Amino acid sequence: MGKDNAERGEEIHVDPTAPSTLHPVVDARTLRARLGDPRLRVVDTRFSLADPKAGRAAYLTGHIPGAVYLDLEEDLSSPAVGPGGRHPLPDPERFAATLARVGIGNDSLVVAYDAQAGEYAGRLWWLLRYFGHDQVQILDGGLSAWTEIGGEMTSDVPRYAPAHFEPHPRPDLLVQDHGEVERAARAGALVDSRAGPRYRGEQEPLDRRAGHIPGARLYEYTRALDERGNFRPAADLARRFARLPSRPVVYCGSGVTATVNIMAMTLAGLSPRLYAGSYSDWVDSDQRPVALGPEHPDPEAPST
Repeated sequence: MGKDNAERGEEIHVDPTAPSTLHPVVDARTLRARLGDPRLRVVDTRFSLADPKAGRAAYLTGHIPGAVYLDLEEDLSSPAVGPGGRHPLPDPERFAATLARVGIGNDSLVVAYDAQAGEYAGRLWWLLRYFGHDQVQILDGGLSAWTEIGGEMTSDVPRYAPAHFEPHPRPDLLVQDHGEVERAARAGALVDSRAGPRYRGEQEPLDRRAGHIPGARLYEYTRALDERGNFRPAADLARRFARLPSRPVVYCGSGVTATVNIMAMTLAGLSPRLYAGSYSDWVDSDQRPVALGPEHPDPEAPST
């Protein structure tokens, strides 16, 4: 897949006013060759739910040259003070101001990365697309892929001139209504992206009740990646998601790791939508039902 990505990386200079033809992922060698592009903004999104300060600390220790840092909870989410799950979507104006502060404008090309699997880079990728900005990619394989090719690391924190970012939300990429979630489940179009034990209700380390939304089909997001943490080839992903309709609704615990599945489905030619509040929003009310057990197991999970 790396060769294909490198070839697609040549599409990096595109008219920002034209419909996007930019491939969603970029390989490390192509990114390294593009670091001199004045339109490029590289964003480090490393984060740890176990230690929310760890990502920024890792960034300050060493990052890709020119990269800025955006934090999942401070920059890519609103405070979790009501409905909307553990990581509600950021307010459009606040998010636009955050982007502008780090030099990201409507004409910028953004490449996001995290430690490896794309969970947090995927969140930024999805948010930018939702707010109308298609010129965004994630680094395939994350920082691990960068260091593997001998990519330079620096502790220098760049300073960019403030930019202007005007958000243009795309409601067709988002699901917030619980009734719409239920309709997707009845249609076989609701996807749970979490690990199998959480889907089956065997464990629940973060949310109020264990289990999954009734009718949801399990597609663990990690299975969209190969053993090196790169996205699997598009043909493999198309086979993986062949049972799904063209516009599935995707969720996880709080709307973060689901974006890896959304990226994979996009590569496979589907048009997925994100249930942004995800499971943490669903179980915020005891009136909404949950299911236990392997109701719709991941089609690629090993048989037991």
